[in-house]
Amino acid sequence: MRDLSLDLLRTFLAVYRAGSVSAAADLLGLAQPTVTTHIKTLEADLDRPLFQRVARGMTPTPAADHLAARIGPALDDLRQAVHHDLHRTGETFSHTVHLGGPAELVCARVLPSLAGLVTEGLRLRITFGLPDQLLADLSSGGLDLVICTLRPRRRGLHVDALTDEEFALVAAPSWTFDDIDNAPLIAYAENLPILRRYWRTVFDTRLTRTPAVVVPDLRGVLTAITAGAGITVLPTYLCAGELADGRLHQLHHPDIPPINTLFLASRSGPTHPATTAVRGHLLLRATNWT
Repeated sequence: MRDLSLDLLRTFLAVYRAGSVSAAADLLGLAQPTVTTHIKTLEADLDRPLFQRVARGMTPTPAADHLAARIGPALDDLRQAVHHDLHRTGETFSHTVHLGGPAELVCARVLPSLAGLVTEGLRLRITFGLPDQLLADLSSGGLDLVICTLRPRRRGLHVDALTDEEFALVAAPSWTFDDIDNAPLIAYAENLPILRRYWRTVFDTRLTRTPAVVVPDLRGVLTAITAGAGITVLPTYLCAGELADGRLHQLHHPDIPPINTLFLASRSGPTHPATTAVRGHLLLRATNWT
């Protein structure tokens, strides 16, 4: 067997972690036929299949799992060494960091937390969206970091618990707890996901009512209830100011308020120093978001 090409191994690891030829091609900046050729060449050199071609990507064989475990750390160390040299030469923020997440959290907490890094030279691009699409973009290399409301289960991602968001039943002062069965419900989706979870965990009952107003952005929900339109359940970070100055009040104080863990996902392996800096900064600052 001839010596294995570093390019072939790098391409293999990208396909293994991204889960498809197209995603790996985007990540590596190569044409899809080139990635396919690299994999076929490596399989021929090793005289064994590394992937099973399926409708929605590439499924690794046990041989691929073994190879990835053997070469992954070494290639990651090599890439980290290159990035370390960039960091030492003052080029930490030479890379634009692409971050995805829920619009409300990003606007209310993430962007203020990163303001200091921006003044130091960080270039940041934000994408809003639902977790599945954002994680697909992360795997394919379109995003560097993604904040998720659910723990990502995709292969090839590094996931950290970021913070817990606490939820509260809130309304303008004109509404009281006695009104909860009749007051208009303001929600961000027709099926009342946050409200239904609150009713289930706090009141141990199923909420079957129809919302009066649906706004697909929790900031819009906040605006509506602050104006007195009805009641809702919101993460406390989003309405902290309104609760503090009396424009809103908490209708109920359960012994154990509902919480949801937020996660920060990045691709496995070394990352550019700019992405590493943003990731570390968010993990540090997120403890003060709630």
